[in-house]
Amino acid sequence: MNEVLRWGNSSAFYYFIFVALLAVIFFIFEKISAKKMSLNFGEKNALFLTQNVSYGMRRWRLLLQILGLFFVVLALARPQMGISQQEIRSEGIELLILADVSDSMLAEDVRPSRLAQMRVELSKLLDLMPGNKVGVIAFAGSSALLSPLTTDPNALKMYIDSLDTTSVSSQGTNFESALSYAKEAFEKGGVTQDQTTKTTRAILIVSDGEDLEKGALEIAQKLTEQGVRIFSMAYGTAKGAAIPMRDMRGNQIGFKKDSTGQTVVTQVHGDFLKQLADTGKGQFYFASFGGDHLRQFVDQLSELEKSQFQSNLTTQYDEKFTYPLLMGLILLVFSILISDRKKISGRTAADWKGRYEVSS
Repeated sequence: MNEVLRWGNSSAFYYFIFVALLAVIFFIFEKISAKKMSLNFGEKNALFLTQNVSYGMRRWRLLLQILGLFFVVLALARPQMGISQQEIRSEGIELLILADVSDSMLAEDVRPSRLAQMRVELSKLLDLMPGNKVGVIAFAGSSALLSPLTTDPNALKMYIDSLDTTSVSSQGTNFESALSYAKEAFEKGGVTQDQTTKTTRAILIVSDGEDLEKGALEIAQKLTEQGVRIFSMAYGTAKGAAIPMRDMRGNQIGFKKDSTGQTVVTQVHGDFLKQLADTGKGQFYFASFGGDHLRQFVDQLSELEKSQFQSNLTTQYDEKFTYPLLMGLILLVFSILISDRKKISGRTAADWKGRYEVSS
C-alpha cells in the first residue's frame, strides 16, 4: 500500500483564483458602500445608521465562507492516498467477419437494401458479443482487410458503417480470395499459437451467396483442418431483385444490365453458403427481418472454448475527496447561521436630536 498523496484533478486548483477574487471583491464593495453612506448622509449619520451592523461578525462569516470554498476546491481536486492493483483478464474468441460488398448486395428485395441491412445487423452483433477480438474483411472480386482483430467495438462499428461497393478494387464475388485473406489476418493479427496455447477462431461470411469463382470450398477445408470454424449468413430473398444503378447524387437512373442488354436479377444462393458452413463445421443462417439469427449465432459462439487474450494490471487509487467536501459543507452551513446584526436598546428622542436640523 503506497500512502503518497496525489491529486486526481489538479486543474481544479485554478478555482482558488475565484475564491481569492471573492474576498477581494467583498472588501472593495464594503469600502465603496461606506463611502457612499458618508457622502449621502454625512459621516455622523452614517455611523448612527450602521450602528446595528457588526462588521466583525460579517468578516467572520466571510472567513468561514472562504474556508468552506477552500475545502470544496480541495475536494474537486480529488485527493488520493493509497494504491491498489487489480488484474483484468480479457477472454473470448477471434472472429473475422467477411462482408460481401459486391454490386448484387445493392439489390432491394430487402429494405432498404441487402448491404444496408447487413451493416445494421453487424453493428447489433458487436453489441451482443462484447469481449471478443473481431476483424472485418470486405470482399467482392477482390478483398481488403478493413480492420485487424481488435476488441474495440467503436472502431469496428466505424469500419462496418463504411462498408460499400467501393471498399474493394474490383467487383464480382470471390469467396476464395476472402477466405485466403482471413487466413492471413489470423496469422498476422491473432494470438500466437504454439503447443501450449490454442486460440479458438471463427469466420462469419455475410453474403447473398453469388460466387463467380472456384476454390472456396478447398480453402474452407484447409482452414477447418487448422481449427477454424466457419459460419455463414445469407442476405436477400430467393425471388431476387434487380440491381439499381444510381448517379453521383444517389438518384436511381435504371438497373444493371448484362452484355445482352437484359436486366440482371440477383438471387440468394443459400445452398452454396450452407456448403461453406458445413465444410467449416459451423452453421448456416438466413437473415430475415425480425428474426433471431443473430442471437442464434452468438449462442453458437458462446459454446466454443474461449481463450485468454491478455492480462492487464490496472492501478486504482483510494479517493479521499469526501473528507474535505464534508468539512467545506459544514463551514458553509455555519456561515449561513452567523448574523451580522447587533441588538440595539430602545432609542429616545435625544438619540435623534439634531440629526436632521436644517439651516433657516
